[in-house]
Amino acid sequence: MATARRAPPGRLSRRLTFLFAATAGAAVGNLYWTQPLLGLIAGDLRSATATAGWLVTATQIGYAVGVLLLVPLGDVLDRRRFVPLMLTFSAAALLLCAWAPSIGMLLAALGVLGLTTISGQVLTPLAGDLAGDDHRGRVVGVVGSGTLTGILASRTISGLVADVAGWRAIFVVAAVVAILLAVLLHRAIPPLPPRTRLAYPRLVASVGAVVARERAVRWTLVLAATGFATFSLFWTALTFLLSGPPFGYPAPVIGLFGLAGLAGVLAGLRGGRLHDRGWSLPAAGAAWALALAAFAVAAVAGRSVVLVVVAVVMVDVALQTQALFNRARLFALSDDARSRLNTALAASNFVGAAAGSAAATTLWAIGGWTAITIAGAALCCFALTVWALGRRGPLVVRPAVDAGRQSSGEPGLTRPVS
Repeated sequence: MATARRAPPGRLSRRLTFLFAATAGAAVGNLYWTQPLLGLIAGDLRSATATAGWLVTATQIGYAVGVLLLVPLGDVLDRRRFVPLMLTFSAAALLLCAWAPSIGMLLAALGVLGLTTISGQVLTPLAGDLAGDDHRGRVVGVVGSGTLTGILASRTISGLVADVAGWRAIFVVAAVVAILLAVLLHRAIPPLPPRTRLAYPRLVASVGAVVARERAVRWTLVLAATGFATFSLFWTALTFLLSGPPFGYPAPVIGLFGLAGLAGVLAGLRGGRLHDRGWSLPAAGAAWALALAAFAVAAVAGRSVVLVVVAVVMVDVALQTQALFNRARLFALSDDARSRLNTALAASNFVGAAAGSAAATTLWAIGGWTAITIAGAALCCFALTVWALGRRGPLVVRPAVDAGRQSSGEPGLTRPVS
């Protein structure tokens, strides 16, 4: 029986952990710089606002392609070189965005930016590789919280910088930050051999192969997609709720509600310790129960801003915590294929988020906030059912893999998941 290789424990210092978290946050921010600036960009480039709306879509499409085609390379390349290289490419794309003289050029540049801004998705499994088994959940929680902080802060930062120096300035600032992080990471990441050796076509194909073969992976991906669908459903509809009667808040005020999402960041920092102590499964069930309670609160919060904030905090804590558990459990399944498992996880999250946003728009037109809360509660009940059924079998995984599978580069499951 072949023994899966492990990164020696203790090689991920607290300083390097927070550098990973900062890089993940800065990278994911690239996906959201343009969201609060669409009207400003449309006016400056003499484009219709509807056309400018495609800027966010172009970035997201590029990102999805990058996750599927580039993130798996983390298993076969030296990440000490790969991550700084991708940050350098992102910096070049950011400068191209800052220079873009037309909406068409900006669309193309943002597509390239999305394609190259996958550093956070490579660093998260790298953190799992470098962390010891007894504190992997905590480390993954810190890096994941950096990503969430980047999502929450990017829109606010973008608006402030654009207000002072114009919309192009945020891309220049982000490019400088990307180059600085590339230099720091090249110096800080320890030299690491490739986790496996596999030709690129087989590498990409093996992402789907492990999903098809392992029930534990499929179980986790279903929960992950459901979580992001629920999260996206809630936050998309919340904008509709707060912008209409009885609240009628302007966009800047609505954006402030996102600060309540910092509770999810704190939950992620603490939730990793539960995984390390073997409480991942029961805590995941508790997180989904909390999400269900959040939608019960939301259902009666239609005219109370206090209850809306309470619901926001509950939703963020519940769904960000279960998302952490999903990632930590997947990383515990294999030492050699964490980048590919993270690719499958990111893809399922993307699909879930897109489905949640689309459902929110449709359900709001049909039944308003009531329809949203009913759908959210239904998703939570579905997730709790999947969680309860999955506990009985899918998480008891094979203890090792044969030498043939290891030599083929396919990920093997090395231990049961708690």
